[in-house]
Amino acid sequence: MPAPAHVDPRLLRAFVAVAEELHFTRAAARLYVAQQALSRDVRRLERELGAELFVRTTRQVTPTADGERLLPYARRVLQAQDDLLAAFGQARPLLVDLNSPGLATGRLVLERARSLAPEQELMARYESGLTHAAGELVAGRLDASFGRFAGLPAALRAGLGHQPVRYEPMAVVLPEDHPLARLDRVPLSALAGESVYAGAGNPRTPEWTDLAHRLFEGRGIHVASPAPLAVGEEEFQRIMDKTRNPILAVQSFPAMHSTVVRPLVDPVPLSPVSFVWRKGLAHPALDALRRAASQVATEKGWLGVPDGGWIPAADAAVMSAHK
Repeated sequence: MPAPAHVDPRLLRAFVAVAEELHFTRAAARLYVAQQALSRDVRRLERELGAELFVRTTRQVTPTADGERLLPYARRVLQAQDDLLAAFGQARPLLVDLNSPGLATGRLVLERARSLAPEQELMARYESGLTHAAGELVAGRLDASFGRFAGLPAALRAGLGHQPVRYEPMAVVLPEDHPLARLDRVPLSALAGESVYAGAGNPRTPEWTDLAHRLFEGRGIHVASPAPLAVGEEEFQRIMDKTRNPILAVQSFPAMHSTVVRPLVDPVPLSPVSFVWRKGLAHPALDALRRAASQVATEKGWLGVPDGGWIPAADAAVMSAHK
């Protein structure tokens, strides 16, 4: 069968989504289309190319050799299309991960960017942790995120750009009947002997667990054992209600029922937050986000380190190198 004279980019986008998700339902959700329509587009592409691109069973979807061969070409075509549209002010929506609903840093930067570039569409996503989001960035399924850049593996950082945004004061979330809940501020020394939940075992957030280990080292504070991975605020609170462990958080952590959020002091631990994006990303809204991050950080003094502030040396070096 002769090669087609033209391949609709929509068909290539459907193919790439399935190849990356290895699941038609997830791929359809990612593209906001019906699964039936997605399957139809993939089969049309197979007919046009005269090649079977996937082996489909009731349990899994696997690319064929032709599918593996097509994938890098399809990605380059779609990136070129995105670059062309961006050059003429017709960019696709920019997908921005805010980690979790309710956290303030990314949300405030996104709101400012939307005001700076009202003609662009910036869509919020919630990937929970920067480690997971970084993988999505490199794969091209996400465009930008926020988090602790120094906590990523060096190989992953090499494919990403980052801009320091904030040293965010940390806090502890306590059951409202916990003895420390009566304090307005909790000295770190008061947590000695406690097991504090810091996301241990969560594959999306190892950078946060690593920060906790560095903070607790030598202070007699333990990182709580892994808890069942909870998806959604209600499930997270249910699990935390069962364990009753204090939770390491930031001061802007959204309130949960029957808990209190208390700032940590002596020293004041700081969570380093960067704006992070995929290197080589061409999108007119990226500049708006970077300007927004700089403006908000300056206005709110986010990059100032308070007296008694604590930051791991590795994070201080990474943050200061990009100011």
